Amino acid sequence: MGEWAGATVGPDVWETCRELIPVGSVFAFLAEHRGRLFPVEMFADMYPSANGRPSMPPQILAAAITLQSLHGLSDFETVQELRCDLRWKAACGLGLHDTAFDSSLLAYFRRRLARSASPNRVFEAVREVVRATGVLKGRHRRALDSTVLDDAVATQDTVTQLIAAVRAVIREVPGADQVAAVQCTAHDYRDPGKPRIAWNDKQARADLVDALVGDALRLLGHLPERQLGEKAANAVGLLALVAGQDVEPADDSDGRDGRWRITQGTAPDRVVSTVDPDTRHVHKTRSHYQDGYKAHLAIEPETGLFTAVALTPGSGSEHHEASVALDLLADEDEPVDAFGDTAYSSGPTRQVLQQAGHRLFLKPAPLRTAVVGGFSLDDFAIDTTGGTVTCPAGHTVPLAEPSGQKLQRKALFTDQCAGCPLRQRCSTAKAGRIVTIRPHHDLLAAARRQAAIDPDWQAAYRRWRPPVERAVAWLVAHGNRRLRHIGTIKNDAWLHTRAAALNLRTLINLGLAHNGTTWHIPATA
Repeated sequence: MGEWAGATVGPDVWETCRELIPVGSVFAFLAEHRGRLFPVEMFADMYPSANGRPSMPPQILAAAITLQSLHGLSDFETVQELRCDLRWKAACGLGLHDTAFDSSLLAYFRRRLARSASPNRVFEAVREVVRATGVLKGRHRRALDSTVLDDAVATQDTVTQLIAAVRAVIREVPGADQVAAVQCTAHDYRDPGKPRIAWNDKQARADLVDALVGDALRLLGHLPERQLGEKAANAVGLLALVAGQDVEPADDSDGRDGRWRITQGTAPDRVVSTVDPDTRHVHKTRSHYQDGYKAHLAIEPETGLFTAVALTPGSGSEHHEASVALDLLADEDEPVDAFGDTAYSSGPTRQVLQQAGHRLFLKPAPLRTAVVGGFSLDDFAIDTTGGTVTCPAGHTVPLAEPSGQKLQRKALFTDQCAGCPLRQRCSTAKAGRIVTIRPHHDLLAAARRQAAIDPDWQAAYRRWRPPVERAVAWLVAHGNRRLRHIGTIKNDAWLHTRAAALNLRTLINLGLAHNGTTWHIPATA
């Protein structure tokens, strides 16, 4: 990498105005230790050319995006702070008269980071500081949680998505404009407005959707056969997706005559915007949903330090908390006590974490009963090894072998329920009670028993699970629940940088210093 040959514009702010920079602040820390935290060689792979040199040192840009994520600023606002605020100038190493740089350079730097072999190197650099201090030594607890982050785009209805997706194909795919001129007749896709129909007329809206889906399918079917670039391929794939996710064959259609209507209900994993295809409807409760992403966190509850973070689309089994928990704890050097709510308490997750040696303080999900106040699954004596189930009335029946896609086992009490005095507390089914046993039943049953009767488990959960809520509050403070970027990759990079900045602030508050050889924190911390 060529070295930056620029010179400081005006007096060095840290040398001349040090007394004006708040002691113990992130600004003062970066002004003094920026070179140690972000050494030149840390960014060598991002600028491999020996001839070219970066227009601005990457250490300055790394410090800028760290402060930017800490304070929740836009690129424009960040540059304004670098031009006008002595604290920012000192922290990033700019001279007093330096007017900084164009805000687009921040986007360019983040793009280089995202495409590099180590896109989260700012987070990793701070994590190395944490390891060097030993502040987590002997602190073997990790609290897990997730929160919804609002996306940066407007949710689009079916009509808007179809029109936008057709326009994208026309714009990105060579030859698609000629095909659209012949095949797409439902709307003038050069018109930036919505189609001119009576929007309060239900039948008119239905006819429009039918016609737009027809346009999309004809366009896809008549595109020239050729190798497509990344943008063109993504546009074609997105059009195929939105053309099918919200529609179904019309009432009197056999599905082959090209007549469609808007489907009843919402398609699983539905794309809600063609501008950001990764954003999703996110349900945190049955009655409330947001559009956006999920931020997944693992923290050390005594210090509040983030040990791992991840950002995923808001729906899909692979993005569920129980699945992501395995990744959040994957880099731990030794077994930990893992604390989490019911979202993390799935059987497969418990099995993997226990096999890794972790102690689990994951709140079990409550069991549902067929009758209010009636018998739950835990009221039955279930012997998965012997293959029997005994009901509260003392009837024992065999447990069938695993079957079906979910490998469930069933015990049928159809004969025993007839005339049973406890039936009203057990089942309302005419055929009697059928007990369904899922894989990992023994693990989950043991977890429910421990959570119900073990006072040490209960005390530990009440003590160490709540601090993660405070960490979530720190993460989304000052408007940071609203994301500024589009796509999972860019927003995940922002989340890691935000977590790094918060960790750095926490370490500074604990007394972080450098003795000339290594990072350290006073023993009292």
